Amino acid sequence: MVDVLTWTIERRMRLTERAELLRKELAEIDAELGRLEAAEVVFGQWAEATDGGRRPSGIVEPEPVVEPVVVTPGAGGMRLIPDREEGMGVEVLTPEYRRIMEIVVKASGPVMAKDVALALGRENAPAKVEPVRGQLRKLSDRGWLTRTGSGRYLPR
Repeated sequence: MVDVLTWTIERRMRLTERAELLRKELAEIDAELGRLEAAEVVFGQWAEATDGGRRPSGIVEPEPVVEPVVVTPGAGGMRLIPDREEGMGVEVLTPEYRRIMEIVVKASGPVMAKDVALALGRENAPAKVEPVRGQLRKLSDRGWLTRTGSGRYLPR
């Protein structure tokens, strides 16, 4: 009788571990599907605009304009999101990144890109969520957010 109980407990533990691994794999697959869907949309728009690449897209290269250089975040290789250092506040971020940080900080727990996109007033479509996912990833890479294994983000 004890052997059956022991076997049952061990089997349940193995299945629980396997289920968690499958959940993580499913989350990664969902993220990749979202990226592929966004790529399909962009490619479809390009193919429609250029008749599948058989005619020019109509995009004209602008003539260079010689004007004084204005240094703003993102200009001349300047990062939009600086690496976070001790004592640095969100005021160094651009307004859009500040808004994302506010949403993540106010959340009661880890947030996903789609939650942030909805809070920003965007649709829950891959083409609208993927840019937010990229912004969250940049904030995480530069030390502003912490990314959990399941693709959720927490303030640091």
